[in-house]
Amino acid sequence: MPEVVPFGSWRSPISAARAVAGSVRIGEVAVSGNDVYWVEGRPAEKGRGVLVRRRADGVPEDLTPEPFNVRTRVHEYGGGAYWLAGETFFFSNDDDCRIYRLDPGSDARPITPEGASRWADGSVGADGSRMYVVREDHSAADAEETNSIALVDPQGESEPQNVVSGADFHADPRVSPDGRQLCWLQWNHPNMPWDGTELFVATLSEDGLPQDAVRVAGAVDESVFQPQWGPDGRLYFVSDRSGWWNLYRWDGTTVEPIRAVDAEFGQPQWVFRQSTYDFAGDDRLICSYLKPDGWRLASIDLTTLAFTELAIEYTEISDVRATADAVYFVGASPSELPAIIRLDLATHATTVVATSGTVEDDLRPYVSVPETLEVPRGDGTPIHAYFYPPTNPNFEVPEGSTPPVIVQVHGGPTARRSNTLDLRVQYWTSRGFGWLDVNYAGSTGYGTAYRRMLDDKWGVADVSDCATAIAYLVEQGRADAAKTIIRGGSAGGFTVLAALSFHDAFAAGSCHYGISDLEIMAKETHKFESRYLDRLIGPYPEAKDIYVERSPIYSVDKLTSPVLFLHGTEDKVVPPNQAEMMFQALRERDVPTALVLFEGEQHGFRKAETAQRALESELLFFGTVLLDGPVGF
Repeated sequence: MPEVVPFGSWRSPISAARAVAGSVRIGEVAVSGNDVYWVEGRPAEKGRGVLVRRRADGVPEDLTPEPFNVRTRVHEYGGGAYWLAGETFFFSNDDDCRIYRLDPGSDARPITPEGASRWADGSVGADGSRMYVVREDHSAADAEETNSIALVDPQGESEPQNVVSGADFHADPRVSPDGRQLCWLQWNHPNMPWDGTELFVATLSEDGLPQDAVRVAGAVDESVFQPQWGPDGRLYFVSDRSGWWNLYRWDGTTVEPIRAVDAEFGQPQWVFRQSTYDFAGDDRLICSYLKPDGWRLASIDLTTLAFTELAIEYTEISDVRATADAVYFVGASPSELPAIIRLDLATHATTVVATSGTVEDDLRPYVSVPETLEVPRGDGTPIHAYFYPPTNPNFEVPEGSTPPVIVQVHGGPTARRSNTLDLRVQYWTSRGFGWLDVNYAGSTGYGTAYRRMLDDKWGVADVSDCATAIAYLVEQGRADAAKTIIRGGSAGGFTVLAALSFHDAFAAGSCHYGISDLEIMAKETHKFESRYLDRLIGPYPEAKDIYVERSPIYSVDKLTSPVLFLHGTEDKVVPPNQAEMMFQALRERDVPTALVLFEGEQHGFRKAETAQRALESELLFFGTVLLDGPVGF
């Protein structure tokens, strides 16, 4: 018979170690012939990125031995850390930031010089003699880094040459199939790529230099995503000009919509080389698109533009890559951890190519299934959220009791939470905590208008939505008002501190590498996000008063709830002084608080021991300040 034990004190077989073991990061999928490639970020190897290949025989092999770390820090967030040219591939090595070339049967060798440049998102011409790569140059000690697209010799025999420059940022250089044209995206401050980008196409000279560039699409208020040349020679791309990220193509003269629908075929470009579509042979395009209930997959006939949905069980889809016979993608669902999936286009049968982790049979009874919620705001518009109820077959609770609930605030803030299985969430729900993911105003996946609801309102609209969402659960009798917790990282960490400073909806919080002083953030953060706050708050220093007004560090006298701070010592996006200042201020006022610094960690935790210690620290902290103490880790 189940034991009667209060919420939050249940014993669970989902330990922090087991939860972290299921968090191998898999992504950056590529296909060449019958071979599938991807990058694994392995917490057990201190977060090292390893390039893996699976041939037709189904046996995976590591291609980059230690100490190589396939990762780039362009824009700090990276992505596009490797690219293929037949069976040769090129990758950025994190330790020295150089591009390496790896040919079959040979050792990797550097082809870019030592120096202060970072590289990402390369594209090799059809004949293999030219390569165009995004370059971020940090050589000027007293000035901001510069971004460009460089022409790189694939053999490494000549110096890289900048061939596209002038904008603050560049991305997605892609050589046309005939080798005669180059396309790319660019944008300028204060825009982020989801605010507005421009898509250019230039003719390539005999020396490989872009000339006579023309703007195909995009503007300061039109976001273009994933330009890609089609087998028909036309240029395909995603644009939000309709209010939704939809598919278009350009034939050299005219832009034509491919599919007009209230759904998102694009994503916020935090990292390079994201892919929501690809070409399956000469006459078919396979695409993924996001509706409020999750991602879907479809086939489009490139001649008739007939649209056919492909039935799959996955609600989260990324890294779409296709061949004439199959489509590969990273898929996940409320019951399955992220995995690389192969979908046969003839039979629609799916095969798992690689997984991020395994949920053992003994853990399945403890998995909480999320419920989709639309919580009404005061004006009647919906706040989108997912609620995971406490789940553990071994326990019941005293009659009339309600659970502590953790509100998870995603980072960005231009991002979203999904409803896919994450053992780090189940770590909490299996112990008797409810879990509420809130896709507050400004989140992606619900159209441009929803995304822009946070303009000028960061620290206000997001906080209000989180407070409204938890109040909704309390009113329904599904959350204990005295034991509400708010938790988030990066931008989500700022929302945590703002909610605790300016609202009384939460009893405690956990701030992971979050922002406490918006003014310092505007002055000290890296180039990519240095003007992000112009749209979210206002231009700095013109709007300095608003920065101060919304910064938790200046309203620390209003914060009386316990707060735990978790931060990496090497964080360049949100420096650790943001946590240290807030921790010290609360400590001086005798507010229950704790600070855990993780040596060598950057923005986000990559090491297994860090992720495990962070979970255990939170359980210990919340158990101490809100409950009667946790029962076991």
